[in-house]
Amino acid sequence: MAQRAKFAVFLDRDGVLNEAILREGKPYPPRNLSELVITRGARAALDGLRHEGFLLIVVTNQPDVARGKANRADVDMINARLADILPLDAIEVCEHDDAQQCDCRKPKPGMILRAQKKFGVDLTGSFMVGDRWRDIEAGRRAGCRTVLIGDGYGETFPSTATMMAASLPAAASWIIQQSMRERGLHENSQ
Repeated sequence: MAQRAKFAVFLDRDGVLNEAILREGKPYPPRNLSELVITRGARAALDGLRHEGFLLIVVTNQPDVARGKANRADVDMINARLADILPLDAIEVCEHDDAQQCDCRKPKPGMILRAQKKFGVDLTGSFMVGDRWRDIEAGRRAGCRTVLIGDGYGETFPSTATMMAASLPAAASWIIQQSMRERGLHENSQ
């Protein structure tokens, strides 16, 4: 029997798994554990995706480390707390600023491609879930379907998300529906 392809749901961190902190309409990450608030329904949404067989991989830009506004230890503590609370398989972090021109800072797909190699992920059956244009563009460049949570904070998007959802639970529900429909089509064609 052929081995089933590995699919993943790539998840932005701030604004998807935990609440972004809004200042003058712009989202910011929590600075430390005291500011960390898990988004409503995140655990149940991820449990549902896990039940469908998806790997759950966080891909997060944390440029405040390079900018000297945050330290890596606080970023690591927040990530560790998320990994304790949520069923995550991996957390990929880019701590660079745009000026450093790395290949991992979203909208570049480097973190997704790194996880693809590490876990043997089939990107054509995978999804990127985010709340900003950089997330959607990184997913598109990697060959994933994309889900935008919220309104994108009024940012301009170079490409349109495959789906827009009000919350992570709504995004997970849509992804699960897509997965079940595609599995049904595959099974019916055999």
